Amino acid sequence: MALLSETVIDIKHWTNKTFSFKTTRNKTFRFKNGEFAMIGLEVENKPLLRAYSIASPNHEDHLEFLSIKVPNGPLTSKLQHIKLKDEILINSKSTGTLVCDYLLPGRNLFLLSTGTGLAPFMSIIRDPETYEKFNKVILTHTVREVKELAYKDFLENLNNDQLYSEITKGNFLYFNSVTRENFERTGRITTWINENKLTNYLNIENFDPKLDRVMICGSEDMTFDLKTLFEKKGSSEGSTQIQGGFVIEKAFAEK
Repeated sequence: MALLSETVIDIKHWTNKTFSFKTTRNKTFRFKNGEFAMIGLEVENKPLLRAYSIASPNHEDHLEFLSIKVPNGPLTSKLQHIKLKDEILINSKSTGTLVCDYLLPGRNLFLLSTGTGLAPFMSIIRDPETYEKFNKVILTHTVREVKELAYKDFLENLNNDQLYSEITKGNFLYFNSVTRENFERTGRITTWINENKLTNYLNIENFDPKLDRVMICGSEDMTFDLKTLFEKKGSSEGSTQIQGGFVIEKAFAEK
């Protein structure tokens, strides 16, 4: 395993439970938008690594990651205290199933996330190819409290962004909901998808398993519930071997 050493160039603490950080990017490091890499720190002279989705798109010259803070987590208990100019270890090979290539061609693309599961979709929604493959790209992000809606301002304004408006051409839709606090949209994403409430709210076509594609990333419970939901709707799971109607990511940074 070849490890690259990158330097922390930016850190943002969203809440006392989540933070994101940017590092330099070695010119040899290549990845597909939506993939994850094993990243970490040197602890007691050994690399301690965990799987982290890459939040920055592959056309950027830096790397960005979104992480939770686990008080007793072997890695995150230390990673949450990183400072500018600290060194981060990154495995030179990325992988993962949240890649558009593993989905059948289709109409609309639904990116369904909870918590830090938002990370891989931050790269996919900034990839020009995503908008060449699908009519509309719908990103949903569900969290417990409003302050956990990382990148909220950026996502609400993506269609008007100086750089990305040319890429999205108004075809990006952002939907967020909160489960444990008063907010204009409350409830789990499964509740919103059932009975076509999500599509009605966004004023788009109801989900059709023959036409629409889905990516799922978040807590294990949410991933399992949505997998079951879309299978019942007639969608099939895709993988690195075969294209499907939906894909999930089984490697979680919080593990």
